[in-house]
Amino acid sequence: MSIFPTRRLRVASGPWLESYGLLLPGLIFLAVFFVIPLCLTLMLSFTVPSLGLEHYRTLFFTSAYRRIFANTFLLATLVTAVSLALGLPVAWFLAIAPRRWSQPVQLVLILSMWTNLLARTYAWVVLLQDTGPINQTLLALHLIAEPLPLMNSLFAVTVGMTYIMLPFVVFPLRNRIAMLEPALFQAATLCGASRMTSFRRIFLPAIATTLGSAGVSVFVMSLGYYVTPSLLGSESRMVLAELIAQLVQSVLDWGLAGAAALVLLVMTLFLYGVQRRLNRQPHTTP
Repeated sequence: MSIFPTRRLRVASGPWLESYGLLLPGLIFLAVFFVIPLCLTLMLSFTVPSLGLEHYRTLFFTSAYRRIFANTFLLATLVTAVSLALGLPVAWFLAIAPRRWSQPVQLVLILSMWTNLLARTYAWVVLLQDTGPINQTLLALHLIAEPLPLMNSLFAVTVGMTYIMLPFVVFPLRNRIAMLEPALFQAATLCGASRMTSFRRIFLPAIATTLGSAGVSVFVMSLGYYVTPSLLGSESRMVLAELIAQLVQSVLDWGLAGAAALVLLVMTLFLYGVQRRLNRQPHTTP
């Protein structure tokens, strides 16, 4: 008899420490360096300078902070929409194209994920600045009279973050599309369905769960992004993560920073719950 089933049975039936003891170092590390500091920071939002909800009233009833919330949601929505719009065709191509064509594209996407985040963001700084290749090419072709203000704009942040988020849309969708049965589309064509009808009635419903889950993932990650908005954006387009960093590093208002962090955490957990519900739904194939 194999030794592995016996060992699994013995560990599962042993004391708690024997069964889950290997998890203790990791759990202790997370508790000391993540959970406890997070809880202390969040407590400051209720206790500094005095016990109450003053920091939350400041966040929600000050026009400057409401504008930052609006900037955060607008940026996350734009990045999610553009990532889905660009990622779906790429995923479809990777799923149906021959390996000699799909593998180079897949390799480029994987390498982009492995490249350092700061390096990727600074690459966009070089490309989008007034003396960068994009503006210089447009000037050389006489398509513009002066450099376009691409840097420090919503456009620059959206482009930079979409480039980072794209693989998180492409790979889940690629796997789901590869699982679809080609006979479904052949049958729809034999029944007289047009390509648009097959796309709308068969393809979209079959990938809807994965598409929604990928969209929620990108939206959640975009809500808390700091590096790309701080390098490619501007103060007028400040997002919530930048506000928290400024409150901690410059203003030293830990109470208001804790309140902003708690609001961001609650939004993230809510959207995570939505994603879990989407993941539990079965994939529907008409």
